[in-house]
Amino acid sequence: MLVSQILKDKTIQDVVRVAPGTTVGEAAGILSEKKIGGVIVCDQSSMTPRGIVTERDIVRELGKRGAICLDDKVDDIMTRDLITCGPGDRAIKVLQVMTEKRFRHMPVMDNGELIGLVSIGDVVKARLDELGAQAEALKNMIMGY
Repeated sequence: MLVSQILKDKTIQDVVRVAPGTTVGEAAGILSEKKIGGVIVCDQSSMTPRGIVTERDIVRELGKRGAICLDDKVDDIMTRDLITCGPGDRAIKVLQVMTEKRFRHMPVMDNGELIGLVSIGDVVKARLDELGAQAEALKNMIMGY
């Protein structure tokens, strides 16, 4: 399965973005309100991400410095060196990278522009759907359908 197939049920509007300069507290509020695990940091007029801020980033800072970090800017704690994928990448490869690098959200880029965001949950679900379809096809082949 390709990343483009995972994105077919999602739109770029589903990708929650915050502007540089947003406070960590505001980002945490957005994560909580939308029940998501990460937000892309990018200029609102651009679809080129500067970084990503996740629940883990916020918890790490809270653990180190306490609630004072909630007044910091997302720019200060975001992951800047994004590992991205493209729409033509295979989902299993994306899953391997996420597992090896220990992160759960991967921006999808096409020609230097953000076109989506996949989570490890999206990729696992797609893989399970794919395996289920393969199992059903094998069952039908064996049963002679």
